[in-house]
Amino acid sequence: MAENAVSSETPSRQALVVEGGAMRGIFAAGVLDAFLANDHVPWDFTVGVSAGSTNLIGYLAGDFGRNYRVITDHACRPEFINWRRFLRGGHLCDVRWLWQQSFSEVWLNLERFHRQAIPLWVGTTAINSGEPRYYRIDRDNLHDVFTASCSIPVAFRDFPRIDGEPMTDGGIADSIPVRWAYEQGARDITVVLSKPRGFRKKPGRFPGLMRPLFGAHPALYEAIRTRPYRYNATLDFIDHPPDDCRVRVIAPPDEFPVERLTTDPAKLDQGYQQGMRAGSVYLRESGQEKNLAQAC
Repeated sequence: MAENAVSSETPSRQALVVEGGAMRGIFAAGVLDAFLANDHVPWDFTVGVSAGSTNLIGYLAGDFGRNYRVITDHACRPEFINWRRFLRGGHLCDVRWLWQQSFSEVWLNLERFHRQAIPLWVGTTAINSGEPRYYRIDRDNLHDVFTASCSIPVAFRDFPRIDGEPMTDGGIADSIPVRWAYEQGARDITVVLSKPRGFRKKPGRFPGLMRPLFGAHPALYEAIRTRPYRYNATLDFIDHPPDDCRVRVIAPPDEFPVERLTTDPAKLDQGYQQGMRAGSVYLRESGQEKNLAQAC
């Protein structure tokens, strides 16, 4: 069952929010590895969507370099991104394969993740309502929730179910759940974006062309059609948070070379190094950098 609030028994004040963005998640992988290199894990809770959520579990499990390996290896294999398969009616991005294969082949210290006291919340989008759902990751739901949150509509021709309810990409309903984090009591929020500062999402020029793709799911179509407006409203919240809240942003530089489906090794490595540097700068400016040599 979806959990829609952080427990009021333990007020949460400091939160980490990580945006998704498919292969653009390589930037967050670098930021979070810089945090790990400096033993920087101060959060009361964390929340992410899509690739942001899978980056977060590797970080909270303490597995330095895991996210880099998954993105630059498994996510670049034809079993994951395959245009020929897509044109034949299959998945363009087989997120179920990616999660299961990387889970079985790349060490993830789940015991450490479950022992540590920082909750990981993951956002998904409910197909039947188009509304966001937030789940706290536990031993029983992690496979279903991560697969659902990363499921890009059309590119993944399935709607994974959580507690019997069909779900899809968490980035549709709430791409950057910073407002949700604020509603849970966070007042010192760090946000890792996957696009440079100043970016604004443009509405689709011909949104009606997508309607036939979602004829059986009108609420999902409406959520996709209105996503740019919600996304930009979230960026406005980040730029102008409430008076009782501080929002700190870590974003890729303008020359960030990675797009949603980039598989070029040099570009991915460059994006990762940019994330490492950005994470190091964040720590330095906040006076919490311990291990500059490793983080760079």
